[in-house]
Amino acid sequence: MATPTFDFGMIGLGVMGRNLLLNMADHGFKVIGYDKDNQKTLALESSATANTVVKGVNSLQEMLNQLNSPRRIMMLVPAGQPVDDVLQGLQPLLAPDDIVIDGGNSHYTDTLRRLAWMKEKGLHFVGIGISGGEHGARTGPSIMPGGDPQAYKHLQPILESIAAKVNGDPCVAYLGKGAAGHYVKMVHNGIEYAIMQLISEIYDLLHRGAGKSNDQLHEIFNKWNEGDLQSYLVEITSEIFLKSDDKTGKKIIDLILDKAGSKGTGKWTSQDAMDLGVAIPTIDIAVAMRALSSLKDERIKASKIYHNGSPALIKNQNIVEEAGSALLFGMLICYAQGLALLKVASSELQMEIPLEDAVKVWRGGCIIRSSLLEIFYKSFQQNPGLSNILLNPEISKIVNKTIGHTRNLLVQFIQSGIPAAGLSSALGYFDAYASEQMPTNLVQAQRDFFGAHTYQRVDMAGTFHTEWQ
Repeated sequence: MATPTFDFGMIGLGVMGRNLLLNMADHGFKVIGYDKDNQKTLALESSATANTVVKGVNSLQEMLNQLNSPRRIMMLVPAGQPVDDVLQGLQPLLAPDDIVIDGGNSHYTDTLRRLAWMKEKGLHFVGIGISGGEHGARTGPSIMPGGDPQAYKHLQPILESIAAKVNGDPCVAYLGKGAAGHYVKMVHNGIEYAIMQLISEIYDLLHRGAGKSNDQLHEIFNKWNEGDLQSYLVEITSEIFLKSDDKTGKKIIDLILDKAGSKGTGKWTSQDAMDLGVAIPTIDIAVAMRALSSLKDERIKASKIYHNGSPALIKNQNIVEEAGSALLFGMLICYAQGLALLKVASSELQMEIPLEDAVKVWRGGCIIRSSLLEIFYKSFQQNPGLSNILLNPEISKIVNKTIGHTRNLLVQFIQSGIPAAGLSSALGYFDAYASEQMPTNLVQAQRDFFGAHTYQRVDMAGTFHTEWQ
């Protein structure tokens, strides 16, 4: 049997698994990996930086024999049944106190089930959300661990070394009990869906509505990224407008079919918010618009029936300024909705998620990183129990500064017939949240009328029912 010498093992050497392992090796850890595809195992060693200790092996047993105790093993395999299959094969080979990590995009309920199963076997199981894509995995991702706090202590030195850094602070923190890590990553992905939807709507208005060229759009988004809108998604959007196709010489953005795919994590966020009774309409609509985008043939037929072709050119000298303000407002609302869901889920699902730390790990390395998160981080440091970031005075200043432009821009969307479901939902959410009086008194009256569901009154305590007929 080989002498145990390795600090960390990886099962699954796709792009993410390989790059994370190489990142660890670059930080001085001795790493070993296994993949059922031998070509990926060979690629691991050939990709390693000089003078690092990286090894690929051909069996789980061979990997386990060479890991120091307690053995730290991460799985990076497709979510769902493949994770269960790996665990079933791995569990008999493990010893008490070994730590197994699921670093994929697993649904949090699956993580809870696996956590309980592994605990019965005397083994530690940790669900970790990882964001940053293949580049982030190699150079510094955002890492969202949850579950067994004792197991996290054994993982902490490695995770802190490989995570992205903001002002020297690693973008990793223990995020709570049970499946907290995967839950936070799920909500991260929901926010990601929503911000991408808003950016696409702003692009549509500026491009089709205001006639901005791709080169002009690059300049606009690039300038925005140097100010209050500084963020990964705005940054890459700016770069997208410059890229040309090698075959045709045309800009690639103009050649991409407008049918958006998804992996399901946005849908999971919406479904769980519905179950918990939390309003996240901008995330919901982002999921819905991807589904609507897939109906390309039907959309073509409908556009011919309703003559909804090219919109009339918008003549508004302030449209770029208004669009930037509206995007900032909308992004803030996306975060507000996602963080409100985390707040409720933390309590209802007994995960005890520290929102300050959730925001902290999102500040660098991840897809939704932005300068806004630094403001949110300070907000939760000052008031950890904050139920919604819209109640913070500093954030209210941003809202008050951008709300007028947002309303003006939505008028431009409506008049030009360019869809703005995401931005409309963000404004609708804000207007409802900031309304002391909502028309739901009528909804309660209707419910009581047809179903005797009762209601409460504003002038006296108790529950009431009226015989309406």
